[in-house]
Amino acid sequence: MMIINCTPHAINFNFNGNNTTFEPSGIIPRVSTIEVEAQEIAGFPCVTNIIGNVEGMPEKKPGTFLIVSGMVFGASNRPDLIAPDTGKTAVRNDKGHIIAVTRFLRK
Repeated sequence: MMIINCTPHAINFNFNGNNTTFEPSGIIPRVSTIEVEAQEIAGFPCVTNIIGNVEGMPEKKPGTFLIVSGMVFGASNRPDLIAPDTGKTAVRNDKGHIIAVTRFLRK
């Protein structure tokens, strides 16, 4: 089983006292967006983002999972994608910044 980090930063995974760091691979899929001007609110400009396609995604490989951003994960239905679960189980420092995750999201 191979796991490739397709995000721009290291992903620290902490489970049962074991720490694993997934370093960035340099492959960074992105979700395209189209900005459409929306009605302003109290004089402040607003836009609506329309979610487009995932770009820059590598081909599937047997036995390989790709760590992707939550946005890429949500925009794709590929079963080989996982995303860091940054919810209630994430490990945070005293400033509230995530320093590790304890599980992945998968479809």
